[in-house]
Amino acid sequence: MSQYKQNIKIVVTGTRGIPNIQGGVETHCEELFPRVAAHGYETIIIRRKSYAQDDLKEYKNVKLFDIPTPRKKSLEAIIHTLKAAIAARFKFHADILHVHAIGPALVTPFARLLGMKVVFTHHGHDYERNKWGAFAKFMLKFGERMGCRFANKVIVISETINRNIKERTHREDAYVIYNGVPKPTFIQETSYLTELGVQPKQYIFAMGRFVPEKNFHHLIQAFTSLKQNQYQLVLAGDADFEDDYSRKLKELARENHIILTGFIKGEKLQSLLTHSRLFVLPSSHEGLPIALLEAMSYNLPVIASNIPPNLNVELPVESYFPVGNPEALAAKIKDFLDTTTDRISYPMEKYNWDAITEQTIEVYQQCCSLKQ
Repeated sequence: MSQYKQNIKIVVTGTRGIPNIQGGVETHCEELFPRVAAHGYETIIIRRKSYAQDDLKEYKNVKLFDIPTPRKKSLEAIIHTLKAAIAARFKFHADILHVHAIGPALVTPFARLLGMKVVFTHHGHDYERNKWGAFAKFMLKFGERMGCRFANKVIVISETINRNIKERTHREDAYVIYNGVPKPTFIQETSYLTELGVQPKQYIFAMGRFVPEKNFHHLIQAFTSLKQNQYQLVLAGDADFEDDYSRKLKELARENHIILTGFIKGEKLQSLLTHSRLFVLPSSHEGLPIALLEAMSYNLPVIASNIPPNLNVELPVESYFPVGNPEALAAKIKDFLDTTTDRISYPMEKYNWDAITEQTIEVYQQCCSLKQ
């Protein structure tokens, strides 16, 4: 049982929901909040109804409450978060509204006016994503500013984000609390691999949303340029909103005999991580990439783009390649396949979810000790 006071009610918004919903914020919340609830804190996650593929009212002691929102990427986050803030105040009488991500952080001043304490977790500079137009990027930057200015407490998931908000918003007291990764579950049985048509240690693996900044088109280009038949490429994931990019990516994959699994979690994902030869993360934008941490927890050789959030993970220098350079990525893949055969043990202590939970609870306690 926790050493802390437990009479704090926490309502969570900014996530699409849990469990088994694609996304880094969603994975973060699925790991963190059941652990918070296990410490005795009443915890409610307000989900976007269109993403919830179940009728669950509770998951691992976390209460779930669904709110209908338009399935439109330019509107759904802000409308959902406004509704969630109202529900948090008047239905659940929350002590703390915990807002995740910079878009939903637009409602921070409103939540404060309603009389709630607000904790804001900054997961990354979403305005750097290619999918957003000029107005959306402006609003995301404004959300970041509102969250950093008006939240009682701010959490950032990497040192890179912390440095950036100090420069952009002058918030000097944010808590750096990393994303985490659960202990790996190694799956020795290979029936899912057989279903996909791949052999253990004979495929390269990547996973994530099918959005431009993940650069999976560069990975396909790099892989196919090697013109080899020994290894296959497996991509796990999908798009939240089918668009021109995701359709073209899937078409490119099919033309080049790339294996697409769709969005997977649980034993299927664990099986692919267990038996992969190499993991690749070619993205141009990340917060602190949970996919990369998961691959590291399975001791996989990994290749990652040299963007600051990936550099923060402090992989061996030979694991990085210049972002946006398919030729360099192809050369790196070939080098790894030719020379790297052993599993690698990475230092993972700071990505321990139990320690992260304790750090988050400490933020809640300090938040509740403040005057409104």
